[in-house]
Amino acid sequence: MVSGHREHAESIRDEVAEVLAPMGLRLAADKTLITHIDGGLDFLGWRIQRHRKRGTNQHFIYTYPAKKSLYRAKARVRTMCRRMDTNEPLDSLLRQLNPALKGWCAYFRPGVSSATFDYLASYTWWQVVRWIKRKHHGITWKELRRRYCGGGWAIRSDVRELFNPGQVSTTRYRYRGTKIPTPWESAMG
Repeated sequence: MVSGHREHAESIRDEVAEVLAPMGLRLAADKTLITHIDGGLDFLGWRIQRHRKRGTNQHFIYTYPAKKSLYRAKARVRTMCRRMDTNEPLDSLLRQLNPALKGWCAYFRPGVSSATFDYLASYTWWQVVRWIKRKHHGITWKELRRRYCGGGWAIRSDVRELFNPGQVSTTRYRYRGTKIPTPWESAMG
């Protein structure tokens, strides 16, 4: 990240390449993006973008799961639910889904992810309900809730409950940019 104009970022790109070369690294032209932080960027599954904080005129950098990451998580849930044979018990499906959901949420927990977690929880719940409805054609909501939710709405088997990403609390890391040592001075000196 560069504090300045686009020309500053383009001029420093060559310096960055020189610093990376002794480490055996190089910049890939197709992956090196120069953009304004207000436009945002995707990096390692995160969307990094500056927004105005609601109710104020202050701007802050927010990190949240990128749409592509959420799409992949949804695709994984959908695939697991479609590939699981309906002759299998619900517990077999939950044994596959829960670790995948927990891992995804653990990775995105440090960001602004609550709304995304709620959405993923709803999406997963509906996918599992569709699997149950394929398993038991014509099952009523009352019967489904009695057999698979214990009368409530949380899907559970005899052994485990469907992991709810919406209940994962998020954490935030404090900005430490000025305290992190930079390799630029040492490499350029």
